[in-house]
Amino acid sequence: MFKRSFRSRDAGASQREATPAMDSQHRVDKSARLMKKGSVRDPQKLSKLQRSLTGEDTSRMQSQQQARLSEKSIAPSPIVTLTVGGEGRLFAAHEDVLCQAPFFEKILRGNYLDAKNRRIALPDEEPEVFSAVLEYLYKGDYYPRLLHNKHRNSWELEDSLPRRATPQNSPTIHDSPKIGGGRAGQTPQTPSAVEATVYLSSIGQHLLRDTVIYCAADRYELEELKRLALRKQGLQSGIDVGTILRSAQYCYAHTPDSDSRLRAHYLALIIRCRKTFKRSGTMQAEMEKSGSDVYGEGSGKLFFDLFVAMCNHLDDVIEASNARTPKTI
Repeated sequence: MFKRSFRSRDAGASQREATPAMDSQHRVDKSARLMKKGSVRDPQKLSKLQRSLTGEDTSRMQSQQQARLSEKSIAPSPIVTLTVGGEGRLFAAHEDVLCQAPFFEKILRGNYLDAKNRRIALPDEEPEVFSAVLEYLYKGDYYPRLLHNKHRNSWELEDSLPRRATPQNSPTIHDSPKIGGGRAGQTPQTPSAVEATVYLSSIGQHLLRDTVIYCAADRYELEELKRLALRKQGLQSGIDVGTILRSAQYCYAHTPDSDSRLRAHYLALIIRCRKTFKRSGTMQAEMEKSGSDVYGEGSGKLFFDLFVAMCNHLDDVIEASNARTPKTI
């Protein structure tokens, strides 16, 4: 009786010891068969899985890492308060962001006024203009943004959609000769919906916004912003003669003689649309008063440069016509 029970116990134990070995061997054989089966039958699925793991996850991790780095680079930077304009409108910006402009870097890295409260006063700056400069420092552009139209392969301004025409008090470029002016590049029925001008309280006039931003970028030593403003300036249209002349004189008064890019833009525009300017009474009035008392010293140079440019243009036309005409003695 005891022998039989011992034998049954030994048999059960040996069976239990053999079972795990057989299960493990069975699992190994099954996993090997599945791996072999999957590798032979579904190579495309495997490659897609590998690409998704290495590509999408990596790009997502990189974007998250860049976001964390950007947050870390901005967050520790101290906040600087700026009082802008005669009314002292308040702006707040990170010191590292402001230091992208050499003008502010010199002030912040040195001993500027009111260092305890970290304040900078810009009483002669227009708040709306400074807001555009600050937007550029943070985002690399300012409203309206410069967008690329892939279908036309051209650059356009954000929100530059057609809208209903409004009556103009002053003639505009390329309009019907009956009203003595026109719109630059557009018909009177389709002016741009983007507001192209800004009111400057310092002179009490509306000027082209991109021109004022260009001059502000020159003060803050932001060369990339100057190029961006100049490019946007060329995309504006439907501007009246008076605004163009006022903006051109403001440009001459607030840019050095060594910087001729925006000045050349205005000279070329006036020469190209000379018939409209010739018919305009605004042109005559601005030339007579020269504008130095309004726009600043140096604004009257516009008309002398315009005279020289038109003379050069006329000389080029005469030389070209003489080259095509046979000479006679």
